[in-house]
Parts: sequence; structure tokens; C-alpha cells
Amino acid sequence: MDEKKVRDVVMIGAGPSALAAAIYTTREDIDTVLYEKGVVGGLAAITDMVDNYPGFPEGIEGMTLADQLQKQAERFGAHIEYGDVTALRDEGEYRVVTVDGNEVTARAVLIATGSDYNKLNIPGEAEYYGRGVHYCATCDGAFYRDKNIVVVGGGNSGVQEAIFLTRFASHIDLLVRSTVKASEVLQRDLQKYVDDGRVTIHLQTSPTEIIADEDGKVTTVKAIKDGQTIDFATDGVFVFIGLKPNTQFLQGSNVELDELGLVKTDHHLATNVTGVYASGDVRSGATMQVASAVGEGATAALSIREFLDAQKTA
Repeated sequence: MDEKKVRDVVMIGAGPSALAAAIYTTREDIDTVLYEKGVVGGLAAITDMVDNYPGFPEGIEGMTLADQLQKQAERFGAHIEYGDVTALRDEGEYRVVTVDGNEVTARAVLIATGSDYNKLNIPGEAEYYGRGVHYCATCDGAFYRDKNIVVVGGGNSGVQEAIFLTRFASHIDLLVRSTVKASEVLQRDLQKYVDDGRVTIHLQTSPTEIIADEDGKVTTVKAIKDGQTIDFATDGVFVFIGLKPNTQFLQGSNVELDELGLVKTDHHLATNVTGVYASGDVRSGATMQVASAVGEGATAALSIREFLDAQKTA
């Protein structure tokens, strides 16, 4: 193996977790390259306002936060390149990543590709994302204090987040495509809010369009129930129909995934494959918050440093 072609660390993804990890590795002169196929900053970058990131009492625009993380990582020497990673394999002493058809060899790899929210794929959803359409109750629920909102989803996440949103919203219309499939415990908790009138459940109801006024403010969700079109007046829409981990490229890699397709790690954020780590929203057990993703990035970086140090002395 030609040592000149071996990177110390390849990070797959350039969201907050990878950028934070890169700040730590590059400050210790660990050669680090990040490959991103979409937007640097990940989901955070396309979030209108991040209101719960520590240190910003007035909140911070997602794109601004992503830009500052990128500049900080690059200041210490991180290399951020655009490229689509399609494969990862272990070759004993090295890991090989396929990027846009080319092979990149590294001593260690950090998987930080995040997860994407399953979408309704209806008109208005993408257009009003972050401006009335949301996928994170913890992130955006507080914007809807004393407002009427629509929540879509009848699984554990949909019901759990609807219950959480009762802290803020005056009324919630819960739209469920078939029947409520959440756990019995969650269904019993939800019933309390149905009984006091804060939540109305609409079964066999499928959203078809999200409508906003001329100022771009979401006002209505159109849906079909029993063949009839129904309009739900609302100030915002929260969609909870599951997550889709960005782990398709790991097929055939031997990296162990959980039943949802998220990457399994130990408490050092190491996967079952030597020299391969994972952090952020792609990791099984992640809290899906920017702050925790950044913290996991720092933890992963320290674990990678220890791994590389051990390699040198082996």
C-alpha cells in the first residue's frame, strides 16, 4: 500500500456531527477529509431556525450554524469535498471507501451520514419546509404556542410527538392513514388528550396537499377520508412517518445495523468493524438533535485518535 495515498480519517457526510469531529481531529494534525453528497451542514443547514442549540439565546439560522461549523473545521485543516460514497470495505489495516467510483484508502472511517425524514411527497410539503412544515417537535414545537396544528402519523413517533406538542398547541388534528399503531402505553396516554379536547384523531385520513397564503404562511391541509376531501385549518404541520437512515451504501460492508437500518455502535461509538465509527443521526440510539450530534462527533474523534495512536505503536 502506497502510504502517500492513505488518509488518516475519511468522514462520510459533512453534517454537524462530522464537522465537529473534524474540528477535533484536525486540531491534532490528523489528516481528515469529509465527503458530502448533498448540503454541507445536513438537515441543520436546511432548517430555517435552530432554536435549541446552546449558546444562541435568540436562536440561529440553520444555514448560518452550518456555515460557521464548516469554517471552523476548515480553519484547522479539514478537507471538505463533494462526492457520493457508494461502498465501504475493510482491508485489515486499512478501510477503503468508494467515492464517485474512485477508491479512497484510510486508516479510520467515521460514518456520519445522518437520517432523512420520510416524506408525504405531496404538494406544498417541500415548498414550506421549515416555514410551516416540520419533522421535529422538539426543535420547532415552541413556535406553535396556543396555535392549531396538524400532526401526521399514527405510529409510536407520531403519537409520542403529538403528546409532546400538546405542551404548546391549543388543538391538534392527528391524521392517521389507517389506524393508530402506536404502543398500548402511548395510546392510553394519547387518550387523555383526546378526552379533554386537545387532540382529535382522524382515522383513514390521508393528506393530499399543504396550502399557504400569499405570504407563504401555512393555512390548510387538504386530506381525503372515505373518498371525500376535507380541509383542516392549521397554523403548521408536523410529519412523523418514520426516518430513513442514509446507510444504503453500507450493504455488503459487514457494518452491523439495527432493525431500522441505523448503525450499531458501542459506548466509544465504534462499530463492529475495526477502525469504523459512527456518530449523529445515523447511529442507533441517537437523539436526533443537533447538540447531541455535535457532542457525539467530539466523542468519535477522540475514539479515532486513540485508535490511530494504538495503530502507530502496534
